[in-house]
Amino acid sequence: KNYQNDGDSVHRLFYDTIKGGDFRAREANVHRLAEVSNNIIDQCVAQGVPFAREYGGQLDNRSFGGAQVSRTFYARGQTGQQLLLGAYSALSRQIGAGTVKMYPRTEMLDVVLIDGHAKGIITRDMVTGKIERHAADAVIMATGGYGNVFYLSTNAVGCNVTAGYRAHKRGAAFANPCYTQIHPTCIPVTGDHQSKLTLMSESLRNDGRVWVPKNQEDCGKPAREIADGDRDYYLERKYPSFGNLAPRDIASRAAKEVCDEGRGVGPTGLGVYLDFGDAIKRL
Repeated sequence: KNYQNDGDSVHRLFYDTIKGGDFRAREANVHRLAEVSNNIIDQCVAQGVPFAREYGGQLDNRSFGGAQVSRTFYARGQTGQQLLLGAYSALSRQIGAGTVKMYPRTEMLDVVLIDGHAKGIITRDMVTGKIERHAADAVIMATGGYGNVFYLSTNAVGCNVTAGYRAHKRGAAFANPCYTQIHPTCIPVTGDHQSKLTLMSESLRNDGRVWVPKNQEDCGKPAREIADGDRDYYLERKYPSFGNLAPRDIASRAAKEVCDEGRGVGPTGLGVYLDFGDAIKRL
């Protein structure tokens, strides 16, 4: 929408998205997404998503990873959660109106194929165990990601690859399994008792500066005892134009590199610092 008047455009959003996807995305699809992005925001507002607003009532924008312009509409540090609640509220309204029928606690067991086309599904009620069939003109799968194949993930524990695999066994092509969204801001793993990781808002990278000690021997010291000259603000050093707002995959790889060098912090040595000292002074 270019509310900030900082040179944003459909093409710029398209370019940043292609770059953020490591140049693996289909360009025509990404361009279409950039074109309809304004309408998506308006639809979310109409569904009741409480986006942040400026004092005058206009929707507010801020910077975000992978972009050098302030184009991100947000709801505090819970934008994703609020979008989900908005979509779910709209779905609930349609269920109440009788246009959608909901089957909670139901698992898809198999896809029904007729002449190579998906024309229905077989389901199991996870409470009673009853098996049912549902015929359809088309089958849409919206089963979430499969991050838990990597064991520790910030996804819901139920986001496993079961439904995708069952469709694949029936002949569905599996495109780009490398397309797993990664997130550079989560609370580091604390031990083998965890079933999932805890996500922090990526908006924290707006104000936080990411760093590790320059010297391995400083890694055991408390952060406040490490002088500024002995800190390696590695994202600012490697990617001066984006700094701490580098795209997710780049920020994550850079963190892994410094941990592999033995400069990671925390009890496991698999963490890096996200420092809000400057922001606290400024604000």
